[in-house]
Amino acid sequence: MSVKGETISSYTEPHQFEPLLPQRDLAALAARTRPVVEQALELRKALSPGALASLRELVRAMNSYYSNTIEGQGTHPANIARALRAEFSDRPDVAQRQRIALAHIAAERELERRIAAEGLQEGAVLSSDFLLAAHRSLYGQLAEADRRTEDGHVVIPGELRSEDVAVGRHQPPAHAALPRFLARMDEVYASVQGLDPVLCTIAAAHHRAAWVHPFRDGNGRACRLQTHCALYPLSQGLWSVNRGLARDRERYYAMLDNADMARQDDLDGRGNLSERALREWCEYFIDVCADQVRYLAQMFELEGLKGRIADLVHLRGRKNKAYHESLAMPLYVTATVGPLTRGEFQRMTGMPERTARRALGQLLKDELLASESDKAPVSFNFPLDALNILLPNLYPEAAATNWEF
Repeated sequence: MSVKGETISSYTEPHQFEPLLPQRDLAALAARTRPVVEQALELRKALSPGALASLRELVRAMNSYYSNTIEGQGTHPANIARALRAEFSDRPDVAQRQRIALAHIAAERELERRIAAEGLQEGAVLSSDFLLAAHRSLYGQLAEADRRTEDGHVVIPGELRSEDVAVGRHQPPAHAALPRFLARMDEVYASVQGLDPVLCTIAAAHHRAAWVHPFRDGNGRACRLQTHCALYPLSQGLWSVNRGLARDRERYYAMLDNADMARQDDLDGRGNLSERALREWCEYFIDVCADQVRYLAQMFELEGLKGRIADLVHLRGRKNKAYHESLAMPLYVTATVGPLTRGEFQRMTGMPERTARRALGQLLKDELLASESDKAPVSFNFPLDALNILLPNLYPEAAATNWEF
């Protein structure tokens, strides 16, 4: 097969990474996208506001875990939970990974607040300004020692690289040309409008940002933060594309690498890079999103969720008498309808007042319920140690034995 792409020692002009979007058969990509969008919008109505808020925080920790795991710096989910309580390991390497996990969580929160405060839509979030903000927010959370790479380089938050680099077989653009490449991305990706092209545009921007490799280090993390934020208007933080990418890390890297390919023949677009390979990457990315949304949609089917809550209460009741089967219904109501006052929850159990109060206290202690104060209403919560029953396979690493701490 002949290769029509240029053979160059360094990329210096933006035309060398065209096309930035697939150009052919866009209707097929839109048809692939629509079911994902429809299911994602339905997910927002699947649970009560309190349960959705709990799920959002769980997914935030998952995003941190999976993104850092992709980079080979993940730590056990239990260690992330400990770090959120300011409990750090005595082992320096584990404690560092805990701090990196916290930095990702804090950066994600900060960037989401910016989206809300400025009313940013997908096009604005896909800008190079936001990509730099993602890198700056992430690494700005870390002390210099935690920003030092294995080769002794200290990552400067939000700073474009000032030297040329090689990434495996890929030679990213010359550092002096980075502003031109980023400006071209801004021209293309900022114009995204409507739901049909949104996932394809986010996917393409993810690849081309990684291809440009604007930072000396931290490109993958910054790109995934930007991608999460670009998806946020659709996902509302309720599902994690990082989970899908990390569950087959080798394929994720292989698909990114494949989309670096030069144009292959006269039917492979008109740019220097392969339109066919870029399209395959976009299809892969859309399928990853579809898998994540489909999984949660299945988990939140009401009868299934009701049954798993009952199973959890039954199993815990074998070891703890506070878990009576009559707790299943009020727990289900808090999960699907909304918060209950403590009196409402206790009356719904049908238990004697003292017994119901003791059971409620146990649920709060075990974090199956959450409350803002001793007298505030109670909301449903997703604790790590209940996920294997409530949301099986969502975060299986949380149930694995933690040998690190």
